[in-house]
Amino acid sequence: MKILFVSLGCDKNLVDSERMLGLLEGRGYEFTDDESEADIAVVNTCCFINDAKEESIHTLLQLGDLRSAGKLKALIAAGCLAQRYQEEIQREIPEVDAVLGTTAIDSIVSAVEEVLAGRGQNHYNDLNARPLAGGKRIVTTGGHFAYLKIAEGCDKCCTYCIIPRVRGKYRSVPMEELLAEAEELAEAGVKELILVAQETTLYGADLYGEKRLPRLLHELAQINGIRWIRILYCYPEEITDELIDAIASEPKVCHYLDIPIQHASDPVLKRMGRRTNEEELRAGIGRLRERIPDICLRTTLISGFPGETQEDHEKLYRFVNEMEFDRLGVFTYSQEEGTPAAEMDGQIEESVKEERRQELMELQQAIAFERAEDMVGRVLTVMVEGKVADEETYVARTYRDAPNVDGYLFINTSANLMTGDFAKVLVTGSNEYDLMGELV
Repeated sequence: MKILFVSLGCDKNLVDSERMLGLLEGRGYEFTDDESEADIAVVNTCCFINDAKEESIHTLLQLGDLRSAGKLKALIAAGCLAQRYQEEIQREIPEVDAVLGTTAIDSIVSAVEEVLAGRGQNHYNDLNARPLAGGKRIVTTGGHFAYLKIAEGCDKCCTYCIIPRVRGKYRSVPMEELLAEAEELAEAGVKELILVAQETTLYGADLYGEKRLPRLLHELAQINGIRWIRILYCYPEEITDELIDAIASEPKVCHYLDIPIQHASDPVLKRMGRRTNEEELRAGIGRLRERIPDICLRTTLISGFPGETQEDHEKLYRFVNEMEFDRLGVFTYSQEEGTPAAEMDGQIEESVKEERRQELMELQQAIAFERAEDMVGRVLTVMVEGKVADEETYVARTYRDAPNVDGYLFINTSANLMTGDFAKVLVTGSNEYDLMGELV
């Protein structure tokens, strides 16, 4: 039996997919990327914003056509969309044989075998069930880096976000289980660990009564084979001096933080249910840059949130201009049913949302290009990602570049480098978001 496995959405969802792949492989199933070869299809869905929801539905419908034509023996939906819209999926896409909720990924083998036996059943567990950790994972990122999901769920309850409804409360993975999983990944050849959760900065508070991300970083840094540790999704109000010290003092921890601030106008932040304000954001960013001068800061923003005035937008524009983030993404507000923001007055036209998003991105583009130019002349350690076909050029990432979201550094050399190798590179030029360099 061959399984076509489609993983959509975020890197946290990808970790769930890798766990399901490991469980299925352990029962003897094989995998294929070719729809025509597949006997079974599993789609790990996403529903965070409308675009993600539409992609998940389109994928299920497309594979549903193969199921109804008899070319697939089973079609299973898992993940966030499956958790949130179980009844709608079964009603509107009857070709889906079984549905797995977000806390039932360990039931994937049972779900497949039940469908093949003609008794397809849905699998749902308590949304606040203990998060899975350890066990066999099939790392799909190439083997040289991997995501380590340190917690599940979220307690912040921002007014625009559906995640607490589909992922449950914040639940940290016990530290000993994370360390064991990290050891296994390192033994398998992983050299970069990327820590992910809905929010990484609160790690441990629910289990130990205190935030233990700094301690986790110190422990992970002791693992042989791990060269880089990168932290994503840090809520700004939870970044402590202890965390900053850990990042500054541990050589393996990249001087890189992803801090999703969403906005900088206090009235908008309040309506979003965020727990910070512009003054605190400025102070926090200043503190990070003072303590870690070469830190690379990434953030994400939402344009066109309900009630956002032109004045709010202009305040955000000035904030971005003055803060000069190294990396920045902007999403237009997505009106998600079941969230408080969806019912708010002052919903904004899509054209206005997009116009404001574009203004912010054009500003950030100029900042990012200037930041890239500033790197010329510096010597950086890079991780090789691969080779450009038919050229003596390698693609690499610096500590400033998270996979799939940031830029690359291109190395022109006749040397023989392998994916996952580390090298010292002199930056010789920049091209928009990317850098060029030569081996030192």
